Amino acid sequence: MYEKMYHILINAITDAMDLMEEQKYQEALTLLEQASRDAEEVYISE
Repeated sequence: MYEKMYHILINAITDAMDLMEEQKYQEALTLLEQASRDAEEVYISE
């Protein structure tokens, strides 16, 4: 469970960092918010 959550979050973080380098801050924020919800869903469902 935690490994799956880690992968969701670390992938979102690296993608968000790329977006932030392109000054796409709202897209980065949206991506991180969705990843947070996805990881939370994994936790709840396990």
